[in-house]
Amino acid sequence: MKLTKDTAGPETSGKKFVSRADAVLLMIMSAAAAVITTVWSVTGIVGYFTGPATLVLPISTARRTVSGLELESTGHFTSLEATIPDISDGPAAFLGWGAALNLVGILAILTLLFLLAYRLHSATLFTSGSERIVGACGAVLAVAGSVGQVLDGWGRTRLADMIVANGPTSGELYIYTGEFDLWPLAVGLVLVLVAGVFQYGRRLQADTEGLV
Repeated sequence: MKLTKDTAGPETSGKKFVSRADAVLLMIMSAAAAVITTVWSVTGIVGYFTGPATLVLPISTARRTVSGLELESTGHFTSLEATIPDISDGPAAFLGWGAALNLVGILAILTLLFLLAYRLHSATLFTSGSERIVGACGAVLAVAGSVGQVLDGWGRTRLADMIVANGPTSGELYIYTGEFDLWPLAVGLVLVLVAGVFQYGRRLQADTEGLV
């Protein structure tokens, strides 16, 4: 029995999940979001070095309790919004690098959206380039997003210590106070796994084309 190649192109196989017009719109939106986010982040970074800057600083919960609550309740607060006229170079550098790395992580996601939309527009999704794009963007997001959070946390903790937001500490030093968000690391690792799925899909596509 002889296998014949189906001459019907992808255009005749039914309605596409993402049309070419939708892909172009996604490309425009991701590019615009990248520009806006970059301008916003750069403005914030410059503000760290020029001042004044209003920041939400993490504080030690052991020293900041809330009194006077009803129903015999107890409470504490974990952050303080402070306006600092002039940030010293050390914390400003931590905050600036943290913001820059967080920006890199966001741009990795937006770049991924743009390039995948371009691939959908050209109807060539499962290629070696696609899997490299997804894997690289995932790795950048995981590393930049995680390290950026740590640097930003160090800078904010140092500022909270400098303005004595925790009160007299009797020589105590808070290295890092605050929360660490795991979503950049988790999403980055998922994208790396998706890159593996893309590689597997490309191999299946190549095997299928070899049969027709």
